[in-house]
Amino acid sequence: NQAICDFVLQSNWTSTVLLYDKNVPAVIDLQDQLQELGVTLLSFRVEEDDFQNLLLTVKRSNILNFLIGFSTKSLPAFFRACRLRGLIADGAQFMLINTDINLHGFFPGDIADLRPFSFFQTLDPHYSLQQELGRSMNLCGQHDQGCRIDLQTALQFDSLLVIATGLVHFQNMNQLHREGADCSLDQAWRDGSSLYNYMNSVKTRGLSGEIQFQNGRRSPGNLTLKVYEPHSRYHTLGTWTPQAGLKTVDIKSVIENSTDIPRLVVVTREEPPYVMLNCPTCSKNRYSGFCIDLLEEISKVADFTYTIYTVPDKMYGVYNHDTKEWNGIVRELIDRKADIAVASMTINFARENVIDFTKPFMNLGISILFKKPEVRAAQLFSFMNPLALEIWLYILLAYFLVSLTIWIVARFSPHEWSNPHPCLDTGYVVQNDFTLANSFWFAVGTLMQQGSDLNPKAASTRIIGGIWWFFTLIIISSYTANLAAFLTVQRMATPIENAEDLAEQSTIHYGTLAGGSTMTFFRDSKIETYQKMWRYMESKEPTVFTSTYKEGVERVKEGNYAFLCESSMLDYFVQRDCNLTQIGGILDSKGYGIATPKGSRWRDKISKAILLLQEKSVMQMLYDKWWKVKTFDETNPERKVVCPKQDLDSNKASALNVVNIGGVFVVLLCGLSFAILVAILEFVLKSNQFKERSGRSTFTYS
Repeated sequence: NQAICDFVLQSNWTSTVLLYDKNVPAVIDLQDQLQELGVTLLSFRVEEDDFQNLLLTVKRSNILNFLIGFSTKSLPAFFRACRLRGLIADGAQFMLINTDINLHGFFPGDIADLRPFSFFQTLDPHYSLQQELGRSMNLCGQHDQGCRIDLQTALQFDSLLVIATGLVHFQNMNQLHREGADCSLDQAWRDGSSLYNYMNSVKTRGLSGEIQFQNGRRSPGNLTLKVYEPHSRYHTLGTWTPQAGLKTVDIKSVIENSTDIPRLVVVTREEPPYVMLNCPTCSKNRYSGFCIDLLEEISKVADFTYTIYTVPDKMYGVYNHDTKEWNGIVRELIDRKADIAVASMTINFARENVIDFTKPFMNLGISILFKKPEVRAAQLFSFMNPLALEIWLYILLAYFLVSLTIWIVARFSPHEWSNPHPCLDTGYVVQNDFTLANSFWFAVGTLMQQGSDLNPKAASTRIIGGIWWFFTLIIISSYTANLAAFLTVQRMATPIENAEDLAEQSTIHYGTLAGGSTMTFFRDSKIETYQKMWRYMESKEPTVFTSTYKEGVERVKEGNYAFLCESSMLDYFVQRDCNLTQIGGILDSKGYGIATPKGSRWRDKISKAILLLQEKSVMQMLYDKWWKVKTFDETNPERKVVCPKQDLDSNKASALNVVNIGGVFVVLLCGLSFAILVAILEFVLKSNQFKERSGRSTFTYS
């Protein structure tokens, strides 16, 4: 017990777990000694190798130092249970308190299940006396390096050796009386005390080490501290003596006595493109995706192997305020059923309180996934779109008003009346150039920025002309500025533009993934808009929450539904389905990280590996591989051709086609046709007038 206590102190074990069975003596004394030293101690009695539930309780305590006091035959099953519970990966250390250790009887499969552990050795299997005795008892196997004798047999042999040595010393000095002795009588054997003294003075080496007695009790012997490794077998780490205590050759080897590559248990959740199930029955390459590739790269840097399983309830982890319990991946890590969680798992405050996260391997935010509205088709008279219909009517009304006003004012103003022939004296015969027809021609000429052969002369008509020119300047400039955008840029008619639009309407339903961080964000948000959205989502029947991202995308494609999800997932869906689009910007800022149980030693190692991979651009290459893949893989329907990017940016123009400006040609043809009809009508009217005056049916122009 003292040697065990010295080992615990020198290894700096402030807390430890003691596992024992009914065959180990002095356990209570060891517990008392450890507690007197201030060591936090958890003690469990093992019943019939039932390690699974026991180790689950141990892992929740986050104690990784074990004192093992049961039979070595149970070690393979114990280490298998430790591996399944993730204790091996967490760096658990093991010390056997038994000094009778037999590892030679295991099968090769059992040896493979063993893990490095330390122990104090009492019997030396290479001691010549032990080998000689073992051969005489047929205890030497053909594959053993030495002859195996159990501790009880060795102690019996040493007892006989002490008696024999005492008798030899007694007979060398005295004559041994061989009369019989009656144990029922009080009379002692006359040679008994002398033989006792000779036996008490025996100093010899037996199978159990150096033998020496003080006051009839054997003095503690020296112990050898060793470590067992499955492949390299035994290594001596130090010795323990009652006088000097524990002296180690390499204290670092005592504390870190594992040379095996740890095997981590990884929990995940299926979610394309992060984790996808390829082959449910395959042992290798069962999963694929961004997170699987990332896990493989991290394992190379951090030096570990892994096994993967999916979370049973298919949830990331949400805290239930009613039951005060977590679910999903978070629950698996709290129960320490897994060593790490690799998935599209968001880092947030609530989760950080119960589990640990590494550095984020991806930064993102919440955005809105919506069905892409149809692009507004170009109309034949698109050149009319820059101005609203009422503006066109107002312009037409202004045109008539100005034309009539300048005609009336010109009629009243004496300065607009002049001699039609300035070189001839016509008396009181004067004329006004602003006839009704000329007034309309003047107004339309200036409106079209072409001018007119009529010039106002009076101050009043010039004021009207100037104001009309200013009006047409503004109208034409505004029309020209908008005309380029309307003719060269495609526009989408979207009923919503951001989260505020969603919150203010009830026609379009919206929801998010159930049990995810996005749902938690809206539930715990203090912003009024998001609180209003949460109240709507929580009370809506049927539910607007989805169990998977795939279900959310399908509801979006059906129409009249907006799905709130992480921007990285949204980007993946948009690039693979040309009917989807992102609405608005990012609502918050967050990151995906790899989760570990509280206090796990793997958090810092994996964080460093993530930083290294980011510096080497491995993260970007993996992102391009799974988000921007250009080929179609028939064996994997998720990996489709990326949807070609459509340029719908309002700041970028596209080439004009006939549909955009075809209306201008229609107006031109209509104008030409109308002009021809007017010309024909003028010709017919003039012909009739000429016929009435001259009596001829035709006339000619010279």
